[in-house]
Amino acid sequence: MAGASLLTLLDDIAAILDDVALMSKIAAKKTAGVLGDDLALNAQQVSGVSADRELPVVWAVAMGSLRNKCILVPAALLISAFIPWAVTPLLMFGGLFLCFEGFEKLHHTYETRKNKAAALAQGGAAHDMDDELPQIDDLREYEAKKVKGAIRTDFVLSAEIIAITLGVVAESSFLTQVVTLSVIALVMTIGVYGLVAGIVKMDDAGLYLSRRKGEGLLTRFGRWFGAKLVNAAPYLMRGLTIVGTIAMFMVGGGILTHGLHWISVQIETAAALAGQLTIIGPVLSFLTPSLLNTIFGVIAGALALLLMSGVQKETRYPSGRHSD
Repeated sequence: MAGASLLTLLDDIAAILDDVALMSKIAAKKTAGVLGDDLALNAQQVSGVSADRELPVVWAVAMGSLRNKCILVPAALLISAFIPWAVTPLLMFGGLFLCFEGFEKLHHTYETRKNKAAALAQGGAAHDMDDELPQIDDLREYEAKKVKGAIRTDFVLSAEIIAITLGVVAESSFLTQVVTLSVIALVMTIGVYGLVAGIVKMDDAGLYLSRRKGEGLLTRFGRWFGAKLVNAAPYLMRGLTIVGTIAMFMVGGGILTHGLHWISVQIETAAALAGQLTIIGPVLSFLTPSLLNTIFGVIAGALALLLMSGVQKETRYPSGRHSD
């Protein structure tokens, strides 16, 4: 009897593991797009710190990401069990926050360049203020700000990954839901921040390869490849800054449009119409949803920043009389 019970238990465990493996595979496919955006966003977020602090910063953000998921997984299970209607509004709030942060970055960049151009036009210093290195206290504060910003962004993207995964396993048993969500959370965190670490240390790897001595074919190829990596690293990080900002609008706008059924239907209709064009139809059909989601994200971010600025101004001047 005991042996039969053990075999039954092992059979149940094997069945659960099979379900988890299948559900994890499906969830990984559905979250692949978010994973790419997560990678671009976080690589962009942790760029700009000193070389010797890059890996510690990535590690700090990765630990913050794990903490995020330790909050999100139980919260998602509780919300799904007791208030499933709250999942979509919470996701949409997170999407709006991403759009707000993305547009705030654009606005800050624009204001910085405008002020710099005005200073130069008025005969100010011609040197680039961004080239001046802050003091050590400022560097630590800058690093802490980068880490907090990356963890905050990771929270929104992780919430979307968890929500997508929860949708995949919604009809499964509670145990399968718990294990699948935990597996996806752990694998995504290791995958994203492993790649982020590789990206931010690419220039160091290139420098190591470029300094290798020897005349062998592989060594000469390594020196050539290392030099190419060193030269490409600044362009890659600059590109990730642009891609990361676009990803904020794409992911945030996508969350918002998926929560607004009518707009989601219109985007699907536009993609179907684009697919009817000759030759480039399939490409346009594939790109149209992402493009429209990005545009919607930019508009939502602009409105959110405008609203936030109005609220801050009203809070600062409650009487309605602004100081000169």
